[in-house]
Amino acid sequence: MNLENSRNYYGQVLQGSADLRTDACSTAEAPSAEIRAALARVHPDVRARYYGCGFIAPAAIEGAHILDLGSGAGQDAYLLAQFVGESGSVTGVDATPEQLAIADATREWHREAFGHATSNVRFLAGDIENLGQLPLADGSFDVIVSNCVINLVADKGAVFRAAHRLLKPGGELYFSDVYADRRVPEALQSDPVLHGECLSGALYWNDFLTIAKAAGFADPRLVTDRPLGIGDAAVAAMVDGINFFSATWRLFKLEGLEPECEDYGQAVVYRGSVAGHPKRLILDKHHVIETGKVFPVCGNSWKMLAESRFAPHFDFIGDFSRHFGIFAGCGTALPFDTATQAADTTPGCC
Repeated sequence: MNLENSRNYYGQVLQGSADLRTDACSTAEAPSAEIRAALARVHPDVRARYYGCGFIAPAAIEGAHILDLGSGAGQDAYLLAQFVGESGSVTGVDATPEQLAIADATREWHREAFGHATSNVRFLAGDIENLGQLPLADGSFDVIVSNCVINLVADKGAVFRAAHRLLKPGGELYFSDVYADRRVPEALQSDPVLHGECLSGALYWNDFLTIAKAAGFADPRLVTDRPLGIGDAAVAAMVDGINFFSATWRLFKLEGLEPECEDYGQAVVYRGSVAGHPKRLILDKHHVIETGKVFPVCGNSWKMLAESRFAPHFDFIGDFSRHFGIFAGCGTALPFDTATQAADTTPGCC
């Protein structure tokens, strides 16, 4: 049902982004000058069929091999193709024939626009819920991206498990999607409009964390988020009482990440060497690392930088030889009282 509805909604019902009835499948944030310049080199027919909810352009991807899940007409794929360069590649996967036709028809146009000798982009027809059926080798991608698509599939855990399998060690799943502040009632999940508008399939945010961790992605990191507006009165009435958010997350495939942010007295110094990010690098919403400044980090953040493509751009201070408890301001607070108190005789189990 989900796949059939998605193909119909994005292939037949929607003829362009102006046909959307909510801002769930649209991007509100202002792009950087670098992204604006790259978007200007994307074919107008591709831009007209864009339904993403974020800018999935992670930093430091020169030469990277990227998999785009739910690539649609190809805007994100062609955007990223410029940043990875001719030594990198982008593979797009989508299940809607009309979208794939536009993406494929403009491959040569984009190759010429980018000045590449050969195209570094390819598109595969397939269901992202069944990536094992496609010719994709385990551990073959540096980065996997997705833009407002995972909410459309029924078995979201299958997508995260496949992404973990397809990533290289130290790789990451960097994606934008729609989330709810509570579980969407089952009665709404089969509505074709709510599904196509990326609402009925939106994960309750805490269920997302559980599913991601079960797939092997310990310590998911939130990068950006915004509340969604629903301008269509009929749609708003159907989902009344549920709040929706567009959010971008990054999930690293790393061994040894801990359930909480543990303090080992470590710090990093960003060298300012990532292209397009000379003054600061954003790891996530709570880690904006300025160039040249000693920045204390927990053990997990250390690993995300030291054991990924970001390592050459940082200097690292400390190691894991001493542990100082939970990192200040992160994780769970000490559950015990630190002051000596008289015994409490009130009965109870907690």
